[in-house]
Amino acid sequence: MYNMNYSELIAIDKHHIWHPYSSINSPVTPELISRADGVYLHTHDGKQIIDGMSSWWSAIHGYNHSTLNNAATEQLNNMSHVMFGGLTHRPAIELAAKILDIVPQNLRHIFYSDSGSVSVEVAMKMAVQYWYSKNQASKHRFATMRGGYHGDTWHAMSVCDPENGMHNIFSDSLPQQFFVPRPQSLFGGTWHSEDIDAVHELFKKHHTEIAAFILEPIVQGAGGMYFYHRQFLVELRTLCNEFNILLIADEIATGFGRTGKMFACEHANIEPDILCMGKSITGGYMSFAATVCTTKIAQTISDNAPGVFMHGPTFMGNPLACAVASANISLLCNSEWQDTIALLEQQLQTELSPLESHSAVHKVRVLGAIGVVEMKEAVDMKKIQPLFVKHGVWIRPFGKLIYTMPAYIMNSSELHNLCEGIKQTIHEVYGK
Repeated sequence: MYNMNYSELIAIDKHHIWHPYSSINSPVTPELISRADGVYLHTHDGKQIIDGMSSWWSAIHGYNHSTLNNAATEQLNNMSHVMFGGLTHRPAIELAAKILDIVPQNLRHIFYSDSGSVSVEVAMKMAVQYWYSKNQASKHRFATMRGGYHGDTWHAMSVCDPENGMHNIFSDSLPQQFFVPRPQSLFGGTWHSEDIDAVHELFKKHHTEIAAFILEPIVQGAGGMYFYHRQFLVELRTLCNEFNILLIADEIATGFGRTGKMFACEHANIEPDILCMGKSITGGYMSFAATVCTTKIAQTISDNAPGVFMHGPTFMGNPLACAVASANISLLCNSEWQDTIALLEQQLQTELSPLESHSAVHKVRVLGAIGVVEMKEAVDMKKIQPLFVKHGVWIRPFGKLIYTMPAYIMNSSELHNLCEGIKQTIHEVYGK
């Protein structure tokens, strides 16, 4: 019964499996992937396509990596999971030591969870309980800037862009948060001091209600691939200190070297009070995340009633995920990753920038291992997706954005082919 051919498999997928951000009424036929290795995805019919998305930015070392495979296999032979309540294990402890080595030095306490969105929920919950523990329960709302994206779970959605984000239909049902305009000063450009004025005004009026300001440092990811000026983070950190507001850095997309720094907040040399990490923490092998906070936050929560942080996912501290994450961080830290990212950035800039002259392209921007081609109009997914595959690349656009976040192991020839696939597809859809 289950030895199905291609048509039978796709029929079940089409009629019964709901893919992310898709309609069950008019699904796009997905590519059936049989295996993956290095930077390549292999389809059921023998096509080999370069993955320009790193599985939604997570597979930084590519697929089927021997070091990560070995870490998973070795741990699987010991135990795949054990509850974290009242128990601990070597992979969780070793991973914690490695995380503490790479995060800002004010962050000393780690809470594991099973996805990036949940790590944001944990961070927000920490911030609220911190102020509750200090007898300031009125500080339970959050501030953020427009254009952001922090995940698809409930409170994470409340700090995503309420109008132009993908969750706008839920806006009236979600907790109401404070939003300020995102800075107009671009990364690497001139800083305009008025970009921080709205934050200053908001804090003056509402600091007694605001638990924390949450944002994606330097790069707004799924909210628009927007790169803003590092000075905004410097000014924001100062204002958070002045008005007694916590700062949460959502580094789920930007962490582990993606922007050229281990964590993007390092571009501004600031330390957040809470940092969220996920996506590439396991090199794309397993869903896993962590929320890291200061001793002040952890101690305040622990010293006051109820005296514990009331959160505990079933798969918290999963040994298999911890073992792979630990191996992944070692793999990254023991490499010349800064030089690697710099080379990827240089080549992406060189190869994609000619598209700026195309009549259908609004802007090309590159930072670290992120290359973005912003079109003037929203792309037609049903039309453009098969053409990328035809040209040998896997690119998953959204809105007006055609972008790539390649694996760090991608060599110059593979990256050239990836960029050529993007250019050829744009020329085929929009003309020369």
